[in-house]
Amino acid sequence: MEEKKKDQLERDIKIEGAESKVAKERHDSEKQETTSADSNKQEDNTHEDHKDGHDNNKEAGQTKDEEKDPLAEAQKEIEELKDRYLRTAAEFDNYKKRTLREKADLILNGGVKTVTAILPVLDDFERAIADKSEDPKVIKEGVQMIFNKFVKTLESLGVKKIDTKDQDFNTDYHEAVAMVPGMGDDKKGKVIDCVQTGYTMNDKVIRHAKVAVGQ
Repeated sequence: MEEKKKDQLERDIKIEGAESKVAKERHDSEKQETTSADSNKQEDNTHEDHKDGHDNNKEAGQTKDEEKDPLAEAQKEIEELKDRYLRTAAEFDNYKKRTLREKADLILNGGVKTVTAILPVLDDFERAIADKSEDPKVIKEGVQMIFNKFVKTLESLGVKKIDTKDQDFNTDYHEAVAMVPGMGDDKKGKVIDCVQTGYTMNDKVIRHAKVAVGQ
């Protein structure tokens, strides 16, 4: 009986040892899993921190670029405006010089066209003077032809005679040199006679017509 109790006791001890060993192994396994999970969690946190830091750096870089771009654009625009200003100034300077040359040329040679147009009339006068004819009628006809040619030449240059016949007196075109009384009410304020012909050039009065006006 004592040996059976002894054997039973040994078996119980072995069983308790085995259970204790299994429990210990289970505890160690759970501890290892917990440690591994903590480690993975820590790595994930580290990765997230690194990612957040990278994103923050990226955003900071973008912000820096955004702050830099407007300045670069402004400098570029300034350079373009400066170049445009210099070109415009150069063009204006050339225009001013060209205008001064044209004005000087006009002052020196502005009458060339007029003189050139009149020269044929001058030639007719020379031929008339060289003519030995003594017939008054022929001479008068020759002078009249030269006169008509001269009038047409002036008209081609924009010079026109101011019409005074039966015209109302107009200070824009006429200059009164005499007042003629007793001409009747229908002649009052009218041009009675033209003492000196007036002319316009391109519709601008270059000489007023001197006239006598009815009073």
